[in-house]
Amino acid sequence: MKRNARQEAMVKSYADSPEKFKRLYRRTLWIVALAQIFAGVGLTAGVTVAALLASDMLGTDRYAGVPVVFFTIGSAGAALIIGRLSQRFSRRVGLASGFLAGAIGALGVVVAALSTNIFLLFLSLVIYGAGMATNLQARYAGTDLATVKQRGTAISVALVSLTLGAFAGPNLVGVMGTFAEAINIPSLAGPFILAAVAFGIAGLVILILLRPDPLQVSKALAVHVQTVEESSEVVKKDDPAIDRKGVILGATVMVLTQLIMVAIMTMTPIHMGHYGHDLGDIGLVISIHVVAMYLPSIVTGILVDKLGRIFMTVAAGITFMAAGLVAAFGPSESIIGLMFALGLLGLGWNFGFISGTTLVVDSTDPTMRAKTQGTVDVLIALAGATGGGLSGMIMAQSSFAAMSLGGGILALALIPAVLWSTKKPLT
Repeated sequence: MKRNARQEAMVKSYADSPEKFKRLYRRTLWIVALAQIFAGVGLTAGVTVAALLASDMLGTDRYAGVPVVFFTIGSAGAALIIGRLSQRFSRRVGLASGFLAGAIGALGVVVAALSTNIFLLFLSLVIYGAGMATNLQARYAGTDLATVKQRGTAISVALVSLTLGAFAGPNLVGVMGTFAEAINIPSLAGPFILAAVAFGIAGLVILILLRPDPLQVSKALAVHVQTVEESSEVVKKDDPAIDRKGVILGATVMVLTQLIMVAIMTMTPIHMGHYGHDLGDIGLVISIHVVAMYLPSIVTGILVDKLGRIFMTVAAGITFMAAGLVAAFGPSESIIGLMFALGLLGLGWNFGFISGTTLVVDSTDPTMRAKTQGTVDVLIALAGATGGGLSGMIMAQSSFAAMSLGGGILALALIPAVLWSTKKPLT
């Protein structure tokens, strides 16, 4: 009873004071941003060398995309669990659990490399995928308290904060490799030591600082508003908890962008290795790619809010096509050309991911939001697993150029998806 009374008092204080609510919204964004900086290090440090580590342990490049399959499958399962934990308990519980699980998975990869245990490597990558899932789910925490006109920007703040960590992660690959060798650990396992520490810190930031929980406040305020409307005899218009058409469109946009981006990104280190590029070159190209995924976010969010979700979805398809053309026809021995192609690839993902995420948030209300978001992120993770798993086989049977061009053509499917959606106006 006391807890319910405290919650009611808290909700009333936010409902009665717009300024206090704004302060909570801004504080939530800052906490999410801080956690995302560390999470970015954890994500990109491991992703950069996962394919190379698998190739080294398996003795072949043919299955270099397999690690992506495992940690994206882990990401899919974790997204479902995190969404349900967030819905039932709080964003804080869901996100902290995911980040800490990712840290445990990263440590498992280090042990697997030490013992040359392939089974343990794959199992650990599945658990490591929880960190990736949480990295994506965290973007929703910023939207829980945002208005319709703030959602694109709120998502952008969560994503752009990844830039510092995302850029640092790949560029610390060489340093961590040297550190690992100094303590008698395989050099390619070194980045996963960094990933474990980074994910662990991100989890603690969320666990300790994300109070009061934004999703709980959002749900409580929604109930409060409904109660006030009913007591005032205000007739509420038909407003279902889920706009299925909007959710389907948002999910389709994110699924396609994730599949294309992961497939091309996964094979880029292998492709570069074939042309004599060293680990430093690979780290630089992946860094540019990841920065292009996240750094433009603050501008992209504003564009999504101002120009609309649909406009930016079409922009994503066109940008992906440009990336595919540059990757397919640019000189593979030129690091500049590869940086440009992977930069465009990251930018296309940024456009599609933020517009798709905003569509999903627009199409749900707090009573069902976290659960629906978790389900959508399962599909995104499975798309990444499909892209990563097939990428090595496609490249072995054709070429990096053919795969890149095919990805660009597939991205144009976003345009008919948008045309279908315009049969019912979407903000």
